[in-house]
Amino acid sequence: MNTIDKSIKENIDWGNLGFDYKPTEYRFVATYKNGAWSEGELITNSNVQVHEGSPALHYGQQCFEGMKAQTAKDGRVLLFRPDLNAERLRQSCERLSMVELPNELFNRGVKEAVRANYRFIPPYGSGAALYIRPLLLGTGQNLGLRPATEYEFRVFVSPVGPYYKGTGLSLIKLAVTDYDRAAPSGTGAVKVGGNYAGGFIATKIAKELGANEALYLDSATRTYLEEAGSANIIISLSDDRLITPLSPAILPSITRRSVMQIAKDELGMKTEERPIHLINEFSEFEEMGACGTAAVISPVQSILYKNEWMHMKNSKEGVGPVMQNLYNSLTQIQKGEREDSFGWTVEVEI
Repeated sequence: MNTIDKSIKENIDWGNLGFDYKPTEYRFVATYKNGAWSEGELITNSNVQVHEGSPALHYGQQCFEGMKAQTAKDGRVLLFRPDLNAERLRQSCERLSMVELPNELFNRGVKEAVRANYRFIPPYGSGAALYIRPLLLGTGQNLGLRPATEYEFRVFVSPVGPYYKGTGLSLIKLAVTDYDRAAPSGTGAVKVGGNYAGGFIATKIAKELGANEALYLDSATRTYLEEAGSANIIISLSDDRLITPLSPAILPSITRRSVMQIAKDELGMKTEERPIHLINEFSEFEEMGACGTAAVISPVQSILYKNEWMHMKNSKEGVGPVMQNLYNSLTQIQKGEREDSFGWTVEVEI
């Protein structure tokens, strides 16, 4: 392990970063050929070179993850529940008939990419983080509709600011459009590229209507909540309950899973994952949040449904106490500001 000078950081205006790609120096790459994975290595070339017949290009045989590295107050660099990202990628591979990526290779690739780009990791207190994108592509010569025989695993990183512009918690608006995200027996429960390309138009329309993001309902009845375009949904009710939609078409968010456990174990709330009817139950909603690695927790102020804005009870008061408490508890663990009684954070040795 080469020595890294911790005193050297990039000259970046950390506090004004957006959620955009910012070039860094190294990325980790490993390849699968002839039935075996390579050891993997750090490279500086940010371009992916694949054969024109690659199934990733024609048939969408590719999956990815989203993670963050945070600088703690004491200088440590922390990952948040990387074991769950590795498991979710494994599930994506299984669903798309891709070769399984060993957990050891996943974890080593993530840590090596983070460590090699240490000077790009935002400092503690900046409000920014180092976003990590593990990516698996089906490559090699192919034309027929069949899985790839070769694969590339790549991990690149980029310093980012908040997903929704603002500091700390930012109130957002969601809009229901005429587009569905995923079908119950489709690929909605795995993190694959095709799930997102189809949502670009819904997000575009939502923004034109004055919202920040699209909100999806179930594709069968278009009445039950599923998720936002880039985040899962959590809702607090007046009887001290925190509920979240249950559907086979929802991506299992690691942030949502963690928030639900914090609510139950630390805030003493009753938690429940179940189908949630938007119209029939909206009057019972006290607070709503969109949660995910990028969004963290973003309280929802209003929802546009069939050309009518539906406002949350706290819409005029700002961020509600439940979302604020959940956000504080989650981010304090992620940044090492409090004891991690759950054992969720993993240190990257620099």
